[in-house]
Amino acid sequence: MKQSLSLTWELDSIFPGGSASPQFAEFLAKLEADIEKLSRQVADSVPPADVEAAQSLDEVIELLQSCSGRLIQASEFTGCLGAQNQQDKGAVRLSSKVTGMRAGFEGISSQFDNVLRLTPDDVWSAWMKRPETAPLAFVLSESRDLAREKMSPELESLALELAVDGYHGWSEHYETIVSSIQIPYEDEEGTQQLSVGQAFNKLDDSDPQVRAAMFRKWEEAWSGAADFCADTLNHLAGFRLNLYKGRGWDDVLKEPLAINRMSQQTLDKMWEVITESKPALVSYLQRKAKVLGLESLAWVDVDAPVGQSSGKISYEQAANDIVAQFRKFSPKMADFAEHAFDNNWIEVEDRAAKRPGGFCVSFPESKESRIFMTYSGTPSNVSTLAHELGHAYHSYLLDDQPYFNQNYAMNVAETASTFAEVIVADAQVKAASGSEEKLALLEAKIQNSVAFFMNIHARFLFETRFYEKRKKGLVNAEELSALMEEAQKEAFCGVLSEYHPHFWASKLHFYATDVPFYNFPYTVGYMFSTGLYRLALQEGPSFADKYDNLLRDTGVMTLEDLVSKHLGVDLSEADFWQGAADLIIADINEFLEMTSQFA
Repeated sequence: MKQSLSLTWELDSIFPGGSASPQFAEFLAKLEADIEKLSRQVADSVPPADVEAAQSLDEVIELLQSCSGRLIQASEFTGCLGAQNQQDKGAVRLSSKVTGMRAGFEGISSQFDNVLRLTPDDVWSAWMKRPETAPLAFVLSESRDLAREKMSPELESLALELAVDGYHGWSEHYETIVSSIQIPYEDEEGTQQLSVGQAFNKLDDSDPQVRAAMFRKWEEAWSGAADFCADTLNHLAGFRLNLYKGRGWDDVLKEPLAINRMSQQTLDKMWEVITESKPALVSYLQRKAKVLGLESLAWVDVDAPVGQSSGKISYEQAANDIVAQFRKFSPKMADFAEHAFDNNWIEVEDRAAKRPGGFCVSFPESKESRIFMTYSGTPSNVSTLAHELGHAYHSYLLDDQPYFNQNYAMNVAETASTFAEVIVADAQVKAASGSEEKLALLEAKIQNSVAFFMNIHARFLFETRFYEKRKKGLVNAEELSALMEEAQKEAFCGVLSEYHPHFWASKLHFYATDVPFYNFPYTVGYMFSTGLYRLALQEGPSFADKYDNLLRDTGVMTLEDLVSKHLGVDLSEADFWQGAADLIIADINEFLEMTSQFA
């Protein structure tokens, strides 16, 4: 691996020239033409009366896959441009254009789904057995089944068109709100105006006074934007609820569960195991308060570091450590990560105008990924970097699959990323140079458990209750804050002295329109990955191939079938989930033992 790594990513290999790229303009023009061609083909398509007639639709399916992959390529590129510079107006315009193209494509796709829906069952069965279509049978059958539960193709197309300036427009409006927020921060150099992303990093500062001061300013800033955020959130939810009403869907979890290819029974069993495991996390949070010299933890103290790690971790050191730990599990994963670092796939520079947060996107046409975050040298940053590389590795394993089969659900996406994160976090704890560093790293690892067991649970409780309340009318900012605080108190078992009422305003995921309920899949992924890691520890090096094979099937199976095939496990039973929870509780018990002097 290179000795000196770039702090900024390289996008010119995707499309040179940024938002002014002539190559990207040409790419979009060709894509628009192909979408128009697809529209004509779909308009001429009729449900096949026999398997011979079905063969004529192979070309349509091929063009559907091609346009879908290229739309993702375009969407991710504009997203990267906007993330690296929120002031890039050209990126905003391009993003709006691509969103419109996607809406048109989805309308065409919806019309084709209706052709699938109306295909007789006997013809369908024979069609899906043909060598040309058999690899896509799961995805096509999924689309057919879902089409049977939606509105007419004409109404679905209209809803998708209206979503461009309605549903997705409100999501983009939230980005505008965030980009306009500046939060003052005072240090020895004077007062600086920080972006939301820069200010967020200060909330994890080791100095409790810095944390507390920033949290007050953070809450104040979001309080000032609360009415705008409340309008945005209400309209996003209103659009979704009206769409569900048109489809005859009453349960707001119907779509997110279907998107994540999992059952309500599996989700309920996971939350049940988590709830029964929370007393251990409460003990950890109470002990952490004593270690920090506090009566009890406030919201801003939950992620506060305990102990001392060995200073700031340079980006190069983080990269080398991640590759080294990946190599112990899988040389293939390590080689992939090294390639990503060497080829400048990762944007980590700490600068103004960047979007807050971290993400990984994959470009199906280029067969490359890009990772975005702001790196400041903390163990948490190293974990985030490993997490996003896990996403990229997952996409890499599916590069040779038909595009439709590369679309895996968010819960299994978070499995791959969190598994990579756990590999690094566990290694950091074991390699600690002394007891204080080990405590710091162990505690950082347990923080993830708190995030997935409590923080994400609070988001899930809030969003579920918000949607029920929204069915009856608009929910104002004060009511949203009350719902948020109530959910946080329940999820954290009342152990905190202060909560974050405006979390609903500050959290981007509530405003995302790519998938509804951008919360529980994280916890499913975390618990699933922890369960996988437990098996990896038991089985040793041979597990790496099993892991790769499982990831390769994530686009063509339900979660339950995936786990049954590759692990022989029933997720509707508690055993697998409990095994994952036990691994987490073992970390907590070690933390309690190491801090017994504070008992």
